[in-house]
Amino acid sequence: MIQGKRIRLRAIERSDLPRYLEWLNDPEVTEGLWHYLPLSMDDEAAWFEKMRQQDAEQRPLAIEIRENQAWRLVGNVGLLDLRWANRSAELGIFIGDKSVWDKGYGTEAVELMLQHAFDTLNLHRVFLRVFATNKRAQRSYEKAGFVSEGTLRQAVFRHGLYVDMHIMGILRPEWRAAREGQ
Repeated sequence: MIQGKRIRLRAIERSDLPRYLEWLNDPEVTEGLWHYLPLSMDDEAAWFEKMRQQDAEQRPLAIEIRENQAWRLVGNVGLLDLRWANRSAELGIFIGDKSVWDKGYGTEAVELMLQHAFDTLNLHRVFLRVFATNKRAQRSYEKAGFVSEGTLRQAVFRHGLYVDMHIMGILRPEWRAAREGQ
């Protein structure tokens, strides 16, 4: 487990799938995600089995928040497409539980994943892609130290419109300097 101040990251369990299914079938939750088609429990079960076949470093982790003496699942975060020769990976995250949006849990999860990426996995660069329309996510990534690296113009077709896709990244020296400055 990766423990933070208010959250923890843990392995995803089969028992988590009903919550993920609920969230990933909510258009408001999926607005900022690549996913856009309805999912069934069979789809989620197939995803879970495929995920379990991946290297441990590339499996997403469940995000839980502490509520009194218990933990509550609110989303997931992970590193995708690890390129060991380049020491780089792409970060993906979503907070599915809308009741905890705008409370800083996403930023904390990203910060924990960066610590894991740089201190445990010895990566040099972490990047992500974010829709230009997803201002909440962009602010969260900037708080965690990500900087804009460019824009893929009209890269995604959403709701009858082409939307820009921003690329953001952070290098280990930048992450370290920001941590030392705190």
